[in-house]
Amino acid sequence: MFRKRLYSITSSSPLCKGKTSSLRTTQAIGSDTSSSHNEEFSNFPKSAKVVICGSGVQGAAVAYHLAKMGWGKETVVLDQGKIGNVTSWLSSGLIGMFKPSRPETKLAQYSIKMYKEMEAAGLETGWKQCGSLLLARTIDRMTMLKKMKALSRARDIDCDVITPEEAQKLCPLIAIDDLKGGLWIPGDGIGDPYKLCLSLASAAEKEGVTLIENCAVQRIINEGGKVVAVDTSKGLIECDYFVNCGGFWARKIGQMSEPFVKVPLHPCEHYYLHTKTIPGLDPMTPVVRDQDGHIYFRENEGRLMTGGFEPVAKPAFEDGNIPDSFDQRRLPADWDHFHILLEQLLHRVPSMKDAALERLCNGPEAFSPDCKWIVGEAPEIQNYFVAAGMKTVGIAAAGGVGKVTADWIVNGYSEIDMYELDIRRFLGLHNNRKFLRDRAREVPGIHYRIAYPFWEFKTGRNLRMSPIYPNLKEAGAVFGQVMGYERPSWFDLSEDEVDEVDGTRPYRIAYTNTFSKPPWFDIVKEEYSACREAVGLSDYSSFTKFDLWSRGTEVVDSLQYLCSNDVDIPIGGIIHTGMQNKLGGYENDCSLARVAENHYMLIAPTIQQTRCKVWIQKHLPSDGSVVLSDVTSMYTAICIMGPLTRALLSELADVDLNPKYFPFFTFKKLDVGLASGIRVMNLTHTGELGYVLYIPNEFALHVYAGLIEVGKKYGLRHAGYYAMRALRIEKFYAFWGQDIDSSTTPLECGRAFRVKFNKDIDFIGKEALMKQREEGVKRMYIQLILEDDYDHEVDVWPSGRETIYRDGKYVGVTTTTGFGFTLGRQICLGFIQNFDDNGIPQEVTNDYVMSGDYEVDIAGIRYSAKVNLHSPNLPTKYPELEKGRYMATREDTQRQAQANVR
Repeated sequence: MFRKRLYSITSSSPLCKGKTSSLRTTQAIGSDTSSSHNEEFSNFPKSAKVVICGSGVQGAAVAYHLAKMGWGKETVVLDQGKIGNVTSWLSSGLIGMFKPSRPETKLAQYSIKMYKEMEAAGLETGWKQCGSLLLARTIDRMTMLKKMKALSRARDIDCDVITPEEAQKLCPLIAIDDLKGGLWIPGDGIGDPYKLCLSLASAAEKEGVTLIENCAVQRIINEGGKVVAVDTSKGLIECDYFVNCGGFWARKIGQMSEPFVKVPLHPCEHYYLHTKTIPGLDPMTPVVRDQDGHIYFRENEGRLMTGGFEPVAKPAFEDGNIPDSFDQRRLPADWDHFHILLEQLLHRVPSMKDAALERLCNGPEAFSPDCKWIVGEAPEIQNYFVAAGMKTVGIAAAGGVGKVTADWIVNGYSEIDMYELDIRRFLGLHNNRKFLRDRAREVPGIHYRIAYPFWEFKTGRNLRMSPIYPNLKEAGAVFGQVMGYERPSWFDLSEDEVDEVDGTRPYRIAYTNTFSKPPWFDIVKEEYSACREAVGLSDYSSFTKFDLWSRGTEVVDSLQYLCSNDVDIPIGGIIHTGMQNKLGGYENDCSLARVAENHYMLIAPTIQQTRCKVWIQKHLPSDGSVVLSDVTSMYTAICIMGPLTRALLSELADVDLNPKYFPFFTFKKLDVGLASGIRVMNLTHTGELGYVLYIPNEFALHVYAGLIEVGKKYGLRHAGYYAMRALRIEKFYAFWGQDIDSSTTPLECGRAFRVKFNKDIDFIGKEALMKQREEGVKRMYIQLILEDDYDHEVDVWPSGRETIYRDGKYVGVTTTTGFGFTLGRQICLGFIQNFDDNGIPQEVTNDYVMSGDYEVDIAGIRYSAKVNLHSPNLPTKYPELEKGRYMATREDTQRQAQANVR
């Protein structure tokens, strides 16, 4: 129970503002007259289950769904001003289904379905299904549209690739001389945020939701790490949940708690050009997006509304002083900055030059640093949820995000896997104001970019670097970035360019910029070969690294509860394990090394640094008996892989590395060179023989230099992330966040052998997995090897999200893809299902998988593929050494590998 005496409630800058439109007072609490002051406070709620900050479309949508789930009378919505007090001049109202990620697409589809149902029930939303038209000026843009068409089968989106002439028939306004074609999506449309907001608020109020206007949030209070109350300008509300739907102001609201909730958003100027009425303009004119020109336009009550996403955006309020009110948020129009978009509009719609202009509006919008929405429970405070960062498409997001947020609050989970949008994908660095300001110049422009594989941001770089970063740069590293960490993608010494000031090699950012054979193909092939036939050295420093320990056996018991594998292994042992949620899905996929009786080191994917830490902390004993320490930045991790690694490391280490004394999948602390206390694990995470050395940072350069020097006679070569990726895809290794996620179970991805159902302590998700084991899986993880009708030299490359067909029928989608340099083929990993005639998934068996003929649709062309269920045995020059290699996928192969070791 919240104890008021523990807190000194003080006012900070008041703020709580929604994003959408205006009008009536749904509940007249909070007038500005002093005569109503006492009545105002006497009617003010003292407690609620949920307090929502912001009454724009997003806040109203969360309240609407909570009301539908029976929580209406326990929900309060606060707004500093009037309900939905924003003009429709500053909203595009675009509602499109195709989004960059699967969850965004599913949420937008839900929104459209919901708005149709609301209209049918007499609730105004402004929904108009006018369709949308995507135009292509280049071959690569056309390839992208064809890939979207191929994916549409899996996303359940009706669309068609069309010619320029067909595009002009759909929208006679456009010029087509420079077009290659387009994509027509008839199910898209537009809506009115003003009408939608009022309808949602009205419907929620009828179900008991309390709406309070002119009420500013001042502080969100937590006790024991959980939300307990919200302090406002009208008084204190005790509550169990708080939802930050502040939109443009969400980051500032995040700073109204202790600790701060980090909501990484930064505003950019965003423009809407409105014409006056255009005679004869068809009200069903489709939304047109000319992404190569960075622009869009739509019909709006007889006028045209146009806008776009310029390649280099203009950050707003760069000093960090975000205005408290909507009126202060508006900025003067900058015609010079808008000129690049205006030029393209006049080019695409020649008749625009004859239109009378009504106004150019500059209404800044807030963007996240990765251009994705921000949703979910905050990592800093339990029961504090965020639904923000929807950029300029809040109306498209509102319905779906409102639904999943309400599901999280009421049920504790969502049926849609949301990891790509989860607020736990960020670190503190992503909320740095200067970082956000710099990134904000780039983010809006990528909205309409051509979606080449392995996209890299250009801003916010050289931020997190391992101690060996300068050496890697001098070795020719071309860098990618993950969680702010500079990680070599490949190494290229062919360029002789050096910095004129210090004589070092310049910093280079990885690039692909093609849908076909990439420019780095031959380089990565050589790095791959070194890892398979000699020695490859790779920087693994970005991996998430935790230490867990306790005085007694509490850490063992806690990990047994968290992990589906058996963690009670001998000291020096290593296991791979999942941490499942209650539905059996992977919240985390990690390696655990038992350092001592009551001490473990955990290694997890780089992108899990915040997410898995929060998950573990949430399930550790509340008495503090188990300590969790994030040691990611304390260790430099160097992986050496290949058949000659044992000989190499033996020259530097002080112990016998013979498998009898240091077997595969074990851990030792070694002296390497003159350095001591190096944590060495006999594994590689790619299926190759080798070791990962976790080196205290002060010894990193010494150990690296020793490996490089001794490695010369073993043919050591630096290897980047792209080579690692090729190795693990060919070996059929699944990675969290790329192949598996929180909706994937071990039984679906061939890892049942890692689940120990007979442990003394029941683990999270055991019941769900036992049920799935009895009923059979409804989808299965497979490897597909493209056959001779595919030519990697000339054909479009698969890059993930390609549709899979079995015997001519759609069955699934690829997750990750890569070229298998040993097999000489393109490899696709993915999941398939077994749909009956009504589209209902049935059990997927090994026989079902192996009995079909498979094809993969790549940009509209289907290529034959051979299916594989097990980690393959690849030919090698060192077959005897390969006998002990760990097989990642399917139980019978794992048993065979263990038999070989014995």
